[in-house]
Amino acid sequence: MGIGAGSGRGQFFLRPLLFLLLAGAPAPRSAGGQLRYAVPEELEHGAFVANLGEDLGLDVSTLSARRFRIVSRAGARQHLEVNLENGILFVNERIDREEVCEAGGTCLLHLQLLIESPLELYRVEVEVLDINDHAPTFPWQEYVLEVAESAVLGARFPLESAQDPDVGTNSVHTYRLSPNGFFSLEVQTRSDTSKFAELVLERALDREQQRAHRVLLTALDGGVPERSGTAHILVTVLDANDNVPAFDQPSYGVSLPEDAPAGTLVIQLNATDLDEGPNGEIEYSFSGHAPPRVRELFQIEPRSGQVLLKGPLDYERASLHELYVQAKDRGPSAVAVHCRVLVHLLDVNDNAPEVTLTSVSTPVLEDAPPGTVIAVISVLDRDSGDNGRVSCEVSPDVPFELRSSFRNYYTLVTTQALDREVVSEYNVSITARDMGSPALLTRSTLTVPVSDVNDNAPRFLQPSYSVYVMENNAPGASICSVSALDPDCQQNAYLSYSIAEGYIHGMPVGTYVSINSDSGHMYALRSLDYEQIHSFQIQVQAQDAGFPPLSANVTVHIFVLDQNDNAPVIVSPMPHNGSMATELVPRSAGPGYLVGTVSAVDADAGLNSRLSYQLLQATDFTLFSLAPDTGELRTLRSFLEQDATRQRLVVQVRDGGQPALSATVSLLLSVVDTMPQTLSDFSEFSLPPETSSSFPVTLYLLVSLGSISFTFLLAILILTAIRCRGEHNSHQGGGCSPPQCHCCPGSRPSSDSLKTSNLTAQPAAGTTAAACHDVPGGGPPGYCYKVCLGPESAQSDFMFLKPCSPPRNNEKDPGKQSRLGQHLQVSKQIKQPNTDWLPPSMQRPALKRYQ
Repeated sequence: MGIGAGSGRGQFFLRPLLFLLLAGAPAPRSAGGQLRYAVPEELEHGAFVANLGEDLGLDVSTLSARRFRIVSRAGARQHLEVNLENGILFVNERIDREEVCEAGGTCLLHLQLLIESPLELYRVEVEVLDINDHAPTFPWQEYVLEVAESAVLGARFPLESAQDPDVGTNSVHTYRLSPNGFFSLEVQTRSDTSKFAELVLERALDREQQRAHRVLLTALDGGVPERSGTAHILVTVLDANDNVPAFDQPSYGVSLPEDAPAGTLVIQLNATDLDEGPNGEIEYSFSGHAPPRVRELFQIEPRSGQVLLKGPLDYERASLHELYVQAKDRGPSAVAVHCRVLVHLLDVNDNAPEVTLTSVSTPVLEDAPPGTVIAVISVLDRDSGDNGRVSCEVSPDVPFELRSSFRNYYTLVTTQALDREVVSEYNVSITARDMGSPALLTRSTLTVPVSDVNDNAPRFLQPSYSVYVMENNAPGASICSVSALDPDCQQNAYLSYSIAEGYIHGMPVGTYVSINSDSGHMYALRSLDYEQIHSFQIQVQAQDAGFPPLSANVTVHIFVLDQNDNAPVIVSPMPHNGSMATELVPRSAGPGYLVGTVSAVDADAGLNSRLSYQLLQATDFTLFSLAPDTGELRTLRSFLEQDATRQRLVVQVRDGGQPALSATVSLLLSVVDTMPQTLSDFSEFSLPPETSSSFPVTLYLLVSLGSISFTFLLAILILTAIRCRGEHNSHQGGGCSPPQCHCCPGSRPSSDSLKTSNLTAQPAAGTTAAACHDVPGGGPPGYCYKVCLGPESAQSDFMFLKPCSPPRNNEKDPGKQSRLGQHLQVSKQIKQPNTDWLPPSMQRPALKRYQ
């Protein structure tokens, strides 16, 4: 193949540059609401195409921030690109028009331009202009044409056509034949405007004079500069074969579905030759200028003339195939005749729609308003007609819909408010369906996660909590746990617990309980005492870490459970001087006589304070009985002469706790013949009528009582004077020794203190020395009190109370005395007795003293 004089490869790139210099920048042309530009092929990388920023009216400074870009299908080559700094559309890689557009005609590059914030979509068409960068070429550089010498003048012999990938004026324009004396050249035009040449016999051939003729065939295109290609033709003159084959018609047309399988009969060709023998046997084949694509798709049976399908057809690639078939007999000097077969392909719905997610904005906030754009979706069906028309839809069970913005472009938007706590993620099924029969569809799933917004406050698992804590608990021990839930996620669901400020019995609530801010476990900071506090309540708050934070409160009721930690305390009768309590019982008392009532209290509650009375020891168990519930001591029978006059009883008081606690008291009952009017350790007894009616006895008792009272008062005055003098001396010595107890009027407790103490001191008969008794529970807390009685005060109701002085061995250390005084001033809280189980009959009467 030869190349013309203007076919230097270096000139290929000079023409596009010259084209741009002469024509200037391509001006945009509006084509149906879109921009259209033209650019020659074979431009170098970076060549200017258009200023999109100016033509579209965009702010160039925001192109990068708004992600201005060209949207293309996956795997497609990016021939053009946009400079985000100036908005110029430039050549990204060399464009070969013959490679991009295999078919002839206008070659267009369809660009989809996308810009976000707000979302905008533009369509731009760029026409690739052909340049004359290819020279015409022949299939062979030299081929042989056999012509019978009997060929008549004017006989035409089709020649192989030259191929030029360029289009328009740059394609094959004409043919030239080198000068000779036998042949001329005529150029014919096909229906698709392509050119082919025919050799015309102008002078009779004589094989005996010249057996072969050589001519040069030149194919010229119409480009500037002109390019050409040559082929050498050797015309061999054959001996006469008078008849040539003839087809029924010069052109055939046939329709074939694109999904026809290989081996399908396309057409049965039939040519006839009037000759006989080998001169009449016809062979069929493709002509020399049949395109390679045709040879790949079709084949011809040489003897039968059947055109069969060889390869797969594709309507979307080419809807028409033009086959050039020649028929030639097998005789000498065989002449080939040609016909054209046009194969029209019928479109079949063999391409499912393609769904492309052009832009996706996920995740989406759950408080996004309806109409928020989630994604831009493009659909494409390469079929034509109804087979290429596509409808797109989403599943109806999601709060999204598709809105059509351009042809085959959709935006996925929200239709209602979202709630992440109900659905945290949506799998949106997008279905693209064409209108073919049968219809083809494509499903694509888009996962749309919903991001959380702090729109849910914490919620406790219970409306309130009731906690039961046993008293005397260990400080720091866990007492309960509260828990709340937040349907939000991440930091919006992270909860911290705290206790609201408040006071419990005047003390901050934080001194009683604490809470772990992460787990909600609550701890007691102090040991609780049921006798001091039965119950209290606190407010616990749970707050999330969202912005703004949300919180919830719950009330926690804490009930202190009683523990049997207090033993019963016997309040009546009270023993005197550390000994047992005494009582007089008349010998005349009959069965059921009420001697007295043992009274006790327990600071606990419930079963722990339910008291029962029991007689542990007795001189004679057959003589007395003790009521287990009320503590009433009664006689079982009358006294006999042989019964002892002094009856010793030990009474135990036991509570109902587990384990049970108890207290005991010893009673000394004296059986007397005559019952005096005196104070009893139990209560006031009624004397029999016969004794009260005895006037001499009554007079005797009155005189005796007056004498003893006078003597007692006189002894008290003398004792007071002596003790005051001794007290004056003891102040200089630093205190009193344990065997002595100094009492003076100045140190006498108030009457209120005496009333509070509920003490009655009674020394044993015959006591002559002063006795000091500890006073249980009497006086102010922190002081040690003793009862000081003189030798004459055995039958007196007066009591002298004073604080106990520190020991004498501390006299020489004033600092220790000061510290000891501070220590003694610390108040010790005394539990008050619980009277829940006291019987109503236990009203203690005034005490009487026996003279």
